[in-house]
Amino acid sequence: MSQPIYCISGLGADEQIFSNLQLPGYDLVCIKWLQPERRESFADYAKRMYGQIEDSNPIVLGVSFGGMLGIEIAQQFPVKKLILISSVKTKNELPLWMRLAGKIRLHQLVRARPHPLFYPIENYFLGVKEKEEVELAIHFRKTVDRDFLQWAIHNIVTYSNVIIPDNILHIHGTADKLFPLRNVNVHYKIKGGGHFMVYNKADEISRILCSELEAVK
Repeated sequence: MSQPIYCISGLGADEQIFSNLQLPGYDLVCIKWLQPERRESFADYAKRMYGQIEDSNPIVLGVSFGGMLGIEIAQQFPVKKLILISSVKTKNELPLWMRLAGKIRLHQLVRARPHPLFYPIENYFLGVKEKEEVELAIHFRKTVDRDFLQWAIHNIVTYSNVIIPDNILHIHGTADKLFPLRNVNVHYKIKGGGHFMVYNKADEISRILCSELEAVK
């Protein structure tokens, strides 16, 4: 029987972001983003998201904002292994501009909404170049809920965590422009990997995960 890995996609993404991972013996179970409740804290939201996990000691894999949520889940519930890809563990790993934006509440002055005019800039930060990747990124932008997007951006730029779980595995790209590697302490570096690397560097990431997961069977 395959062991489940509970996957949390990045901001605005869905289960398609994990479609290129190849992990024999494991079943990738994507946790779906829930609609935030009014004035819901990140901790309370993580508790509701955990309700989709059926194992008492799960393996959790989070990408980008999904990794930040994975950290919050691991602080409230036991997890066998927490895997972060293209993410940050603490507020100090956020780039300075995000921390400053959170302090001055810049995100509250501008309503977040995807617009084609900004797609090239966003693709640059995501590390998206190939036609298939660009189309997937556009799909994510068109399907993301605007209220959820605003809530998530708030929780990213005001992220306050300083605790790092012991059983964590962090994989990061050397070319990540959203969360630059220079700010982040990681276990594995993917050469040339950008913020979208769970999709376009899936072969290399899959090899690392297969090796590391042998130790937690």
